[in-house]
Amino acid sequence: MLQISNQVSIPDNEIEVNAIRAQGAGGQNVNKVSSAVHLRFDINASSLPEVYKEKLLALNDQRISKEGVIVIKAQQYRTQEKNKEDAFDRLQALIQSVAITHKKRKATKPTKGSKLRRLDSKSKQGRQKALRGNVDYN
Repeated sequence: MLQISNQVSIPDNEIEVNAIRAQGAGGQNVNKVSSAVHLRFDINASSLPEVYKEKLLALNDQRISKEGVIVIKAQQYRTQEKNKEDAFDRLQALIQSVAITHKKRKATKPTKGSKLRRLDSKSKQGRQKALRGNVDYN
């Protein structure tokens, strides 16, 4: 069981995990040992709350297919157990990222003092640049 929060958890039967051969360099071992892990999680068929499902499907993430299936490939470690743990951690982090509700930004206006300071600095800079001009000696 994958624990997302205090109230939300995902049963193991909703997560499909397959062992595959890892890509890349690794010598003789890479050709005979299936140490990489392919994790598949169907968002629509899961027991997640509807709010989580909607936010996950709305995400523009390359790990989420058009059919609503999260596919995570973990091959960072040399052992299958660590890769499996890494894949579960990444799935948990992805689902937890949509659970966070951000505060709505409140629009503010600059204060009168900040406007005056800005205008004063602009006029001071203008005077300083005017002094850098060509000098007429006549």
